[in-house]
Amino acid sequence: MAQRLPGVDVLLVGFGWTGAIMAQELTAAGHDVLAIERGSWRETSTDFAPSFIQDELRYRYHGHLFEQTAQETLTFRNTPDQTALPMRRLGSFLPGTGVGGSILHWNGQAFRFLPYDFEIRRQTAARYGEAMIPPDMTLQDWGVTYDELEPHYTRWEELCGISGQTGNLKGQKQAGGNPFEGPRSKPYPTPPMKQTYGPMLFGEAAASLKLHPFPCPSGNMSQAYTNPLGVSMAPCTYCGFCEKFGCGNYSKASAQTTILPVLMQRKNFTLRTECEVTRINLDGSGAHATGVTYVDAHGNEFEQPAELVIVCAYILHNVHLLMASGIGTRYDPATGQGTLGKNYCYQLTPSVDVFFDDKLLNPFVGAGALGMIVDDWNGDNFDHAGLGFIHGGYIGGYMTTGRPIETELLPEGTPKWGAKWKQAFVKNYLTSMSLSLMGSVMPNKANYLDLDPTYRDVYGRPLMRMTYDFKQNELKLQDFAMGKMVDIANAMKPREIKKSPRGPHYDIAPYQSTHNTGGAIMGVNRRESVVNRYLQHWDVPNLFVVGASAFPHNSGYNPTGTVSALALWAATAIRDQYLKHPGPLVQS
Repeated sequence: MAQRLPGVDVLLVGFGWTGAIMAQELTAAGHDVLAIERGSWRETSTDFAPSFIQDELRYRYHGHLFEQTAQETLTFRNTPDQTALPMRRLGSFLPGTGVGGSILHWNGQAFRFLPYDFEIRRQTAARYGEAMIPPDMTLQDWGVTYDELEPHYTRWEELCGISGQTGNLKGQKQAGGNPFEGPRSKPYPTPPMKQTYGPMLFGEAAASLKLHPFPCPSGNMSQAYTNPLGVSMAPCTYCGFCEKFGCGNYSKASAQTTILPVLMQRKNFTLRTECEVTRINLDGSGAHATGVTYVDAHGNEFEQPAELVIVCAYILHNVHLLMASGIGTRYDPATGQGTLGKNYCYQLTPSVDVFFDDKLLNPFVGAGALGMIVDDWNGDNFDHAGLGFIHGGYIGGYMTTGRPIETELLPEGTPKWGAKWKQAFVKNYLTSMSLSLMGSVMPNKANYLDLDPTYRDVYGRPLMRMTYDFKQNELKLQDFAMGKMVDIANAMKPREIKKSPRGPHYDIAPYQSTHNTGGAIMGVNRRESVVNRYLQHWDVPNLFVVGASAFPHNSGYNPTGTVSALALWAATAIRDQYLKHPGPLVQS
């Protein structure tokens, strides 16, 4: 029987990036906050020191910072008529675990979404007509606008010291930045990173095609920076160990480098690690959360009462916890009824590799967000009439890493092993790079999350089941974008190129991106969404669900900036509205 503990005011489930933001905002306002995290404590000086963090085998391939599938996993299938099987080894995506969560091992590519993204259904219909939206595409507006989120994007960039070149300041276009971005109230806090040879070649080629290249907004520091909390970060050393690694140089924005040095000193904040929350508890009405039940590392079960519960875990765990707790109505693809699990989306990441004979690129000088970008084919920045798809994605020429095991760009026809493979590796390692698309994915009624009827976790709960495949919108977008990437690649005047498309079916085995979204989506009414515009659950007003699980679709950008802006937006609403007058923040 669970041991009942003394109650708390605010309880956070998960202490990754959004948990740290919530704890910072609410403790600073004087509220007592308890965070429960299933993983262990992580600290830069002891967990990511430069003397051992650049161990590619340990961190990339043995997954030292990632979720362990022996403890937590899901089942997967492409279509509802298939039998889903457990993901026994991480591949396509790499959820983190432990204090700091997945942002610990992000690349640092730090984008805002377009204003179009938040009103995508209305704007698409207005420009092209409703017929542009296929019947099986469950497209909807978010219930919040870019203008409402803009101050929170700015706060996030200042918190993290994001490096970049402003493209639109208060409606005035700025040279060298992204001309398609939404208006900013302030420039980036730090200047863009200095580009190396490969991204410079990409930028010159893109400009020669009359495109609009700009440096990638970066969570890797271009210079020393002290954020508004008084926490200092150091300039990036371009070591190339960003994605899938913690940063030992205090140069990559994360909870550890921006918030925790201040938060952990506050007496009104408590953290319990290595404790797994197994369910959210409700009272007899089913409309009020009374707290959570969790299990510690020794198998002891506790009931933790709380006045307010905020779920801040990775998106798959947010959705799974709601389902395991019986909160909300699960989505039924046959009828279209229910919202929990609806609009699961991933991302589309085809690439084109370019190989030179006469250009030395030195890929070992890299950083996770070191690259040049073109946004000309993202969102609704171009005319989609007759193309057969909506939205798009950015194309990037990155130089993120030259790590010796993972960096393997080889021309078409190279053997996979043996002497000729070695010769090709040596010949091309220093003289090749990759162009890639960060392609959007639109929601489809056949892509969703639910509970598996067969497999269970160590606590006896059904595993999450993912049903997902690329649809015609993604495949047509890929065909279009591949042509554009080839044009840029050829303008770089390489010896040869190699195209690497995705699909036609989604494969969960090879790594692609950890950008899962949806399943507990936000919206303007309870009929179409799980949470309202403030990420407050429609049915349980003292429950908020924060993270990329709220995205109704996945944009053509990395999601961390929008995850952060939404967390700050929700934290502001909780602090300034909900805690002063508890109850629904939106009447339905």
